Amino acid sequence: MKNIGAFFDVDGTLYRDSLMVEHFKRLIRYEIIDPSIWHNMAKKTFHDWDKRQGNYEDYLLEVAEIYLKSMKGQNRHHIEFITNQVINTKGDRVYCFTRDRIVWHKQQGHKVIFISGSPDYLVEKMAEKYDITDYRGTRYEVDENHHFTGEIIQMWDSDNKQDAIMEFVDKYDIDLKKSYSYGDTNGDFSMLKLVGNPTAINPAKELLMRVKEDKELKEKITVIIERKDVIYKLSADVELL
Repeated sequence: MKNIGAFFDVDGTLYRDSLMVEHFKRLIRYEIIDPSIWHNMAKKTFHDWDKRQGNYEDYLLEVAEIYLKSMKGQNRHHIEFITNQVINTKGDRVYCFTRDRIVWHKQQGHKVIFISGSPDYLVEKMAEKYDITDYRGTRYEVDENHHFTGEIIQMWDSDNKQDAIMEFVDKYDIDLKKSYSYGDTNGDFSMLKLVGNPTAINPAKELLMRVKEDKELKEKITVIIERKDVIYKLSADVELL
C-alpha cells in the first residue's frame, strides 16, 4: 500500500511571517550584517508591504535578493546561534489551523514534508521542531570553509516545488491522489494542483485568481482564512474586493 503525503509550505502557511526575514533582521540587530543594508535597501521594501502598497510575492523576492547578497562570505557555522534563536523564539508563531493539521497528519501516519522557499538551514530547524518526515528549502551553497558563496538552488517557485514533490513521491512511495498540500502563494500552485486534497491558507490574490481559472483545482481546493482566533472555511468562489 502506498503512503499518503502531506506537503506544507512554511512561510505564510505555517509560520505567520517569513523565517528568512526574521533571520535577516536578527543578523542586522547583532551587527553580523551591516545595519546600513537594512536602512538603505530593505527598509523601504518592508514598509511598502507593511502599508500594503505592493505585492507580497514581489516583496519577498526583493528581500530575498538583498538577503542573498548580504549572506555572501558569511560562515554558516558562525551564524548557527542566530539560526537556532529564530526557531527557539519564533518557531511557535504559527497558524493554529496548520499546526493542528500537522498533528492530525502525524496521527494518521502520513508522511509530513515541508517544502519552503526559506533557507534550508532554517527549514531544517523548523522540521526538527515539528518532528516531521522530511523537508526541502532553498539551498544556500557554501565553499569548503563553510562560507556562503552567494549561489543558491531556489525553492520558492512552483516548478522547483513540483520537482521536489516528485522526488519525495519516489523516495516515500506516495500516492498523490490521496495526499494533501497546503500553501499560500503562487509559488505553491503546483503543490496544490498535484494532490487530491489541496488547501490554500490565507491565499495571496495572485494564487486565488489562478485557482479560479483552473477548473480542476477550483473544484477540489479548500480555502482557509485564519484571523485572530477564528478560522473560516471558504470555497474558491469567494468574492475578491
